[in-house]
Amino acid sequence: MLLKFRLRSEFELRQRLKKKKFDAQTIEKAVSFLKERRFIDDNSFAKAWIGSRIKRPLGIRRIKQELALKGIDKAIIDNGLNEIKKNYSEKEVVANITKDRLNKLKGCDPQKSKKRIFAYLLRRGFSPETVIDVLNNPEV
Repeated sequence: MLLKFRLRSEFELRQRLKKKKFDAQTIEKAVSFLKERRFIDDNSFAKAWIGSRIKRPLGIRRIKQELALKGIDKAIIDNGLNEIKKNYSEKEVVANITKDRLNKLKGCDPQKSKKRIFAYLLRRGFSPETVIDVLNNPEV
C-alpha cells in the first residue's frame, strides 16, 4: 500500500514500516524483496522527484534538501541534479517568476515588491546569487 500512490525512497519505506511497529528483521526482508524486484530504487526515485519538483518550479537548493531529508545518498542527489542542469536554467526560471510577480505587484513600492519577490524565491529554493542577479538586472 505504501508504494501504491507514489514512489518511495528506501529510507522512507523503512521509516514507515518502523512506525507501523514491524520488527527489524521483517523490515530487512521486505526491503530486500522490494529492491530485488526493483519496486524501490533510490536512483529512480531521485530522478522522478527531481523531475516533478522542477516543474513546480522549485530551486535546486530546495530539491537537494528535500532529497536529503528522504534519505537519498549525496552521490545519487548530485548525479540526478547534474543531469537536470543540462536542460534547466535556474536563471531563466527566476527571471520568469520575477516578471510574473512584478506584474502582480505593480501598485506596490518597487523596493518593497523586490523584497517580497526575493523572499518568495528564496523560500522556493533558488540560490540567493541568482535571485539578486535577476532582481538587479535592469531588464527585469
